[in-house]
Amino acid sequence: MNLKKEKINDVLLITIEEREANLSKAESFKDKVLQDIQSGETQLVISFKNVTYLDSSFLGALVAILKNLLPLKGQLTLTELNEDIQNLFELTRLDKVFVIKDSPETATS
Repeated sequence: MNLKKEKINDVLLITIEEREANLSKAESFKDKVLQDIQSGETQLVISFKNVTYLDSSFLGALVAILKNLLPLKGQLTLTELNEDIQNLFELTRLDKVFVIKDSPETATS
């Protein structure tokens, strides 16, 4: 799983550098982000600007990451979801669970 990580103030911006966020990449993604959390990162923004497809296993990885952040009073914000991915979050009602913003700038301000 190719990720680009960038620190903006106290926020870690993680950009997924893949077109598909699916079963074959979900475990690797989750492990890498959980390592960041264990290293002390609690304010995370994940950008989906390159992602055109997201499946349920990747949704599960995002839920696991959020569950690890909550006891630490952390925050996970998702940005730059395309229309199909935004619809998936709405259909599964996960748009009520995750903070979703239009851009990394609005998520980090």
